[in-house]
Amino acid sequence: MDMTLPPKVTPRAFERLAEIGAAAQGKALRVAVEGGGCSGFQYDISLDDPAEGDLVLEGDGEKVVVDSVSLPFLANATIDFTEELIGARFVIDNPNATSSCGCGTSFSI
Repeated sequence: MDMTLPPKVTPRAFERLAEIGAAAQGKALRVAVEGGGCSGFQYDISLDDPAEGDLVLEGDGEKVVVDSVSLPFLANATIDFTEELIGARFVIDNPNATSSCGCGTSFSI
């Protein structure tokens, strides 16, 4: 895995966090990688409290946090927000993933 750069967050993702008032609730968008899913790993995206040891990415007064275990899996990834016919959601463009499934939350490395 290429660990040269931390993940980046698009302005659109920070804007969506501001719309839902994450910072006003004292929450950050937590992006984590867990074992499981149909391809071996899966993303867990939730509103959560920042914890000690998290990488904190900030923009527009909002925060996105990644724990130290998930960080190598998300190196050079882009965290974005998209609105499509199937729904609106946070998405991750991960150059480390060698394959992914149709749901967009499961991947392999």
